[in-house]
Amino acid sequence: MPRLRLHPAATALACAALLALVIAACGGGGEETTRPAPAATEFPSANGKTIGELLRDSGAKPTKLVVSPAALVFDKGPNRYPFGVFTLSQEQVENADVALYFAKNGKSKVQGPYPARLESLETKPAYRAQTSGAKGDASSVYVVPKVDFNSDGPWLAVAMLKGKNGLEASRVPSPVVGDNPRIPEVGQRPPAIQTLTAADVGGDLEKIDTRVPPDQMHKVDFAEVLGKKPVVLIFATPALCQSRVCGPVVDVAQQVADEYEPEVDFIHQEVYVDNEIAKGVRPQLKEFGLETEPWTFLVGKDGRVKDRLEGAYGVAELEQAMQTIVPG
Repeated sequence: MPRLRLHPAATALACAALLALVIAACGGGGEETTRPAPAATEFPSANGKTIGELLRDSGAKPTKLVVSPAALVFDKGPNRYPFGVFTLSQEQVENADVALYFAKNGKSKVQGPYPARLESLETKPAYRAQTSGAKGDASSVYVVPKVDFNSDGPWLAVAMLKGKNGLEASRVPSPVVGDNPRIPEVGQRPPAIQTLTAADVGGDLEKIDTRVPPDQMHKVDFAEVLGKKPVVLIFATPALCQSRVCGPVVDVAQQVADEYEPEVDFIHQEVYVDNEIAKGVRPQLKEFGLETEPWTFLVGKDGRVKDRLEGAYGVAELEQAMQTIVPG
């Protein structure tokens, strides 16, 4: 899977979330729901097989659906693995029963199956921005909460789907583990970047926020609250994001922020200098080593990263992640 760049002027900033595919717009009544993952027993057992043996013995037919990773950054150890499922005409599929399998190479034993749940990106109507819900915006994402990559380097990946006429299979672009060491990992201290606040721009939030209307996550400077309070730091550009998930992600964050503030500070950091693509990426993203967006970092009161989410997520998943910085 080639990395998609937001703009030629934005060196190394790629859109990982759902790969900029044109997908269905958000709909429904604003309920935040998830579709539970199917049971692992509904898919073929790896049972010490290689990828080739698994595909052969399962009898799975090639699928006509496209399975696209929604993240590019993976570290050695447990990882969240988000992805989208699409038709060949680039329409989002939200009713698939799907599981993933991984192997270090063609001769190694397969890990899996990892059944995926479907996570809705919808929010309550009051939190849906004018820049969200347009044609092309994502409405959901499939998530495998935990895939354990035990070594660095490229891995093989396969998706199994339950089709109407039996199992279907698809090769998935190879994840590369340990390829982005500059991005703060769980347990590490992030850079103490300075983020602009409403006070810095005289209350004119349009200068530091492309969401319409601007969100209310510009009250504090990250550098000033780091190590003093739990913080959720979101890197996203709702109006300029080619992946079309930044808007929904910021909406989700704003809804959850209203549940946790003032106990937790939520900070939205835009991507481009002066919100203009031609001026390049803001230095805050460079300090974090980010080459994709959106990204969300949950930082504890001790100033260390407790969790991080690349790409899209829904209200339910963010609320679950919040337990790492404000245990109930």
